[in-house]
Amino acid sequence: MKTIESILETNIKQAEFYNIKKKNLATRIWSKFRNGILNRVRKNSGVQDQAYLLHKEWFGDLSDKKVLDLGCFSGNYWSVYLAEHSKEYLGIDLSDLAITKLNERLASFPNASAKAIDFLSAEFTEKDYDLIYAYGVLHHFENTKILIDKLNEKLAPNGQIISYDPLETSLPIKIIRTLYRPFQSDAAWEWPFTRKTFYRFQSAFTIIERHGLLGKSKWMALISILPISDEKKNRIGQKWHKEDWDNSKISESVLFSCMHLTMLMEKK
Repeated sequence: MKTIESILETNIKQAEFYNIKKKNLATRIWSKFRNGILNRVRKNSGVQDQAYLLHKEWFGDLSDKKVLDLGCFSGNYWSVYLAEHSKEYLGIDLSDLAITKLNERLASFPNASAKAIDFLSAEFTEKDYDLIYAYGVLHHFENTKILIDKLNEKLAPNGQIISYDPLETSLPIKIIRTLYRPFQSDAAWEWPFTRKTFYRFQSAFTIIERHGLLGKSKWMALISILPISDEKKNRIGQKWHKEDWDNSKISESVLFSCMHLTMLMEKK
């Protein structure tokens, strides 16, 4: 398990990677699958929109909240909304180029700013956040204990975290990722959640609500090539997504069959 010093060194390489986005062939193929076929599945089954809308619901009234947008790059789906509606907003990311772009987008919001800084570094001294929004971020930390300790340090009493991350608990996905990992450009900072990771977060925080995505509905990637109408494919995808979404809230077996996990957590 990496120490905080080695993680900080890895994050320097991560910043360079996201600045130039130089991916090898294997990583480009995986990205094409993830951003192509899987994105179409998410769109047609309603997966992505439902997650985004739920996050907005989880935000609640932001007018008196101090918000940290963790690993936001040049701005995620909700970055500008968070900046516009919160009492105080800070977006942070490792990429200085991305943060420059985000600061341009935030120029009209006097309560908002963005900073290129490592969340784990001693230079990041801000704390007492009422909300930490971490979309596609928490799985970039190999050492979960260090991450959880830092999250707790930065949260205000009763502060909340909204997360969205990939899971590696479904057997077919685990096999694919295991075969792909030796060739992966960004393997050093890509650590999809395992069962152990989930249980560590469950132990450290109160999970108010959780949902798994792309469980049964991930098989729409195969259904999509069948010679049936798009309307029928979409109906199947939407039905399976609803089952994933509803049942993963209460069933760990369903949750661990999914590819993605979103959670609303609160500091204990």
